[in-house]
Amino acid sequence: MSGRHPGYRRSSARGAGFRGTFTPTGAAAALTTAAHLQTRPVPVTVRFSNSEGDPHTPDTAQVTRGMATRFHLHDGSDTDLVALTVPRFVASTPKEFLELTEALRPDPVTRQPDLARVHAFVGAHPHLAEAVAQQPPFPVSYASAAYWAIHAFIWVDAAGVRRPVRYRWEPESGRAALTAAEAATRTAHYLTDELHRRLEHESVAFDLRIQRAEPDDPTHDPSTVWPDHRREFTAGGLEITAPADDQDPWNTQAFNPTRVTHGIQLSDDPVLAFRAHAYAESHLRRSHNQ
Repeated sequence: MSGRHPGYRRSSARGAGFRGTFTPTGAAAALTTAAHLQTRPVPVTVRFSNSEGDPHTPDTAQVTRGMATRFHLHDGSDTDLVALTVPRFVASTPKEFLELTEALRPDPVTRQPDLARVHAFVGAHPHLAEAVAQQPPFPVSYASAAYWAIHAFIWVDAAGVRRPVRYRWEPESGRAALTAAEAATRTAHYLTDELHRRLEHESVAFDLRIQRAEPDDPTHDPSTVWPDHRREFTAGGLEITAPADDQDPWNTQAFNPTRVTHGIQLSDDPVLAFRAHAYAESHLRRSHNQ
């Protein structure tokens, strides 16, 4: 829907990479054997972006922002955590997502989605009404937004006990958003520019918040959220200190939410499983400038 832009990723086409360190609190160590959630800090690379496939989409557009984090583990492997500025996905299955994509396809004349088609989709899928209607915020800064990993994951402890969890990055400085009118006065790259300026005199910090499921909480549906009163704790802190030394590799890297490590398993979420294939295909096409 964003048009063809050879060499760019199909979504999150424009972004910027940053270096940092993740320091676990140790609170997750009894719940998962994942190396980066024990006690030893690990280096990370974080890419902030907007969700659009058009690399010229300005930061003033009301689109979802992304925070993709790659943890560089001490054994030489990596694990990724991909998060968005909305708490739920717009579909509960890959089929629903493809149907919604068709409903949102712009009219060739007006170049805008046909609202009648969108309303028809929601009417046929009423359980997705809240997910489709959610409005992503206009962040004051990439550093002042919360980012949800959308999907449930399964933590596995040393005894093999499995526990469903969900992840959220919470900005230590607090959440802050602009109105649409305020955002319209900002420059096209205001989020990236602001973060670069901020890092010249201070670091940017996030807490990794973990939400634990109760037995009746669904793990298969990313269009739903678990109740706010579910148990939460902080698994670690992320400190972003500087832009990545070389931006080009991080603009072509395929951050993948299914790239998990020992002690973390994928849930029964079909959208999560589908993303592994979609990301691989997108990366292949991008590498061939398609």
